[in-house]
Amino acid sequence: MRQAGRYMPEYRALRARYSMLETIHAPELAAEITMQPVAAFDIDAAIIFSDILPPLAGMGLHLEFVKGVGPRIDSPIRSLAQIESLATPQMADVMAGTLEAIRMVKRELATKELPLIGFAGAPFTLASYAIEGGGSKNHAHAKRLMYSDPDGWDALMSKLCVVITDYLLEQASAGVDALQLFDSWAGAVGRLDYERYVRPYTSRVLEAVAGSGLPVISFSTGTSGYLASVAQAGGDVVGVDFRLPLDAAWDQVGFDRAIMGNLDPVLLQAPWETLKAGSEDVLNRAGGRPGHIFNLGHGILPETPTDNVRRLVDFVHERTAVARSL
Repeated sequence: MRQAGRYMPEYRALRARYSMLETIHAPELAAEITMQPVAAFDIDAAIIFSDILPPLAGMGLHLEFVKGVGPRIDSPIRSLAQIESLATPQMADVMAGTLEAIRMVKRELATKELPLIGFAGAPFTLASYAIEGGGSKNHAHAKRLMYSDPDGWDALMSKLCVVITDYLLEQASAGVDALQLFDSWAGAVGRLDYERYVRPYTSRVLEAVAGSGLPVISFSTGTSGYLASVAQAGGDVVGVDFRLPLDAAWDQVGFDRAIMGNLDPVLLQAPWETLKAGSEDVLNRAGGRPGHIFNLGHGILPETPTDNVRRLVDFVHERTAVARSL
């Protein structure tokens, strides 16, 4: 989950010279950043360095990353006319830098025998950013459109489905070994609204990319109250955040499905014994079943000590190696 980033001094040094969008769209830079955690830690897979929002720029929205604020979209969507004006361009052109970075990283990973994970934002999360203009506490603008103009909502979400599906399939063609769909804001709605306004479009994307033949991870946050409904959207693996114990989450997902998660990222800033205990709890709740991908419940935070990341990775490897030998 967000392997590369501001917690790594190597990344901060590079970002001091280049903007966020420059690092995303320049293949050499994106490949270098992707490989930083691979060089630093004994991780089991790499995640291509990018962001979920650049496809929105290809659709006609103006995107920038503001220091100390985060992503910002000028003239956010507030009308049907704006929705109708959105393009659905070929992601091979819009995200050419990321796709080339995938090909570059795959060549580097070949000697390490490590898989590469590609990703995209889910329709609801991208719609929320496009409508709110950035992050939001209550997603009021997005929900107002959702409730008051169902046709406009469907038009927007349908266009996003086209773009997201195309982008994920392009990543598959470029050589990634697995795909992940991020619905970071899915927890902003309740279960009934999720099932009516969100899940149909998530399912549309997941069903479309299933044809790639690659494993697909469906990840959301804040949805522990209706994980079973989230699982029904599709995907080979259901990612879960840290708000529900792993065994309880897996019970909702179904033990016939793989699960990914669910350590609280803030635990990586705790003393080692506390972090170790939290990691052990996750592993114990997995119960040795096949199909658990140990991971964080969301992205690594900037204040995270790299030594804690290294110790955590090594500890999980040691624990799982012992479990396999029993």
